[in-house]
Amino acid sequence: YGFYTGFDSDNSSGDFSEANHKVAEMLDLDPHQSTRNGKQNGETEIQENGIKRHRTSLPAPMFSRSDFSVWSILKKCIGLELSKITMPIVFNEPLSFLQRITEYMEHIYLINKACNHADPLERMQAVAAFAVSAVASQWERTGKPFNPLLGETYELTREDLGFRFISEQVSHHPPISAFYSEGLNKDFIFHGSIYPKLKFWGKSIEAEPRGTITLELLKHNEAYTWTNPTCCVHNVIIGKLWLEQYGTVEIVNHSTGDKCVLNFKPCGLFGKELHRVEGYIQDKNRKKLCVIYGKWTECLWCTDPTTYETYKKNEKRGGEQKKTKLSEDVIKSENDEADDMPEVQDTVQFIPGSKLLWRINCRPPNSSQMYNFTSFAVSLNELEKGMEAILAPTDCRLRPDIRNMENGNMDVASKEKERLEEKQRAARKERAKDEMEWHTRWFHQGTNPYTGTSDWLYSGGYFDRNFSDCPDIY
Repeated sequence: YGFYTGFDSDNSSGDFSEANHKVAEMLDLDPHQSTRNGKQNGETEIQENGIKRHRTSLPAPMFSRSDFSVWSILKKCIGLELSKITMPIVFNEPLSFLQRITEYMEHIYLINKACNHADPLERMQAVAAFAVSAVASQWERTGKPFNPLLGETYELTREDLGFRFISEQVSHHPPISAFYSEGLNKDFIFHGSIYPKLKFWGKSIEAEPRGTITLELLKHNEAYTWTNPTCCVHNVIIGKLWLEQYGTVEIVNHSTGDKCVLNFKPCGLFGKELHRVEGYIQDKNRKKLCVIYGKWTECLWCTDPTTYETYKKNEKRGGEQKKTKLSEDVIKSENDEADDMPEVQDTVQFIPGSKLLWRINCRPPNSSQMYNFTSFAVSLNELEKGMEAILAPTDCRLRPDIRNMENGNMDVASKEKERLEEKQRAARKERAKDEMEWHTRWFHQGTNPYTGTSDWLYSGGYFDRNFSDCPDIY
């Protein structure tokens, strides 16, 4: 659930007797419907301007989960470590966790903004917006990504967005995913590792993030580091699953000493604080430079501290502050770059004079039938013609259980998942017998140069495409 993994075990089979559901019980979406460009789903087309158009739909709709209870699985596992629990495949979404991490890059225009700003405060504002946008794609995403196999990789090059990205599953127990991305214009490097600690509280599952996220703006010789907020999935026993993020995220600019403190607020008793984010940017002398507020599911604004305090005082006095629903014209007047922002109705209480930092992307109209994927997520598992010849043999796109689930073949997907897990177990036993250690291919353990903490660092060389010594994991 959320950005996190840990429910799939390699200690038990992944039987999916529930997969005998008929196609008629699936959500009503024609898997062969054509996209507007006349191509079938799953195919891509080169537009006239030479930019590749990515698919807008999955090949098949998701199975309904309404007949299945997460609790029916979890109640047998109270007291067990969550990484030992196997969930039926119906609770998954057809993406590996490595692909899920790549969704950080959906709002890469915010990194580009940070690169182009001359003012360090505006750079920090853009980086803060990027850190919040990284969790936005999780909104309503209650499907669980597939646990990556040890040695699994995922690469993504988007020339239209100006970046390339590589990730590797560097550890299985505990599950650790390492990633590295760079701008094609050599303007930034973005890297980190994620190791979530999972807790089951009976009614909810909480994933506390471990691992450092680092963004380097090369032109400005700046490095920013932070850790993700805690993610929690509610109503795992009964009711509709819903997700919240909470906790404090501190973004540090290691060059200037500036710091951004973002408080992802817990929902509270009456849901008043649901999805709220509030925080501030301070300089190295702890002087507040600006206040940031909004919702991680909608948008983020900033204003100066005096305006914010005055507004809050008036609000406490009972002043009539109404929730402003901004029209596109108002947004344009507040932010010259709003042309790139979709039109979304806000429920954020707007403080006059605030600057828009970020707004969530609109989802495709059929998103609810596609695991609530964003347009960016829909394209991640796309396997284009000729790709297999150049991808590493460990790439997620070549993983048969995910591919079959995406295509709606749930029985086959479940059997493939079980086969892959068994193969992984057998390989681990073989290594133990021969007293061989597992060696990662593209990342190595080291020290984060800015925080001094343990980190997984990119070893380089992936894009040279020498895949002769990649492990056989599928």
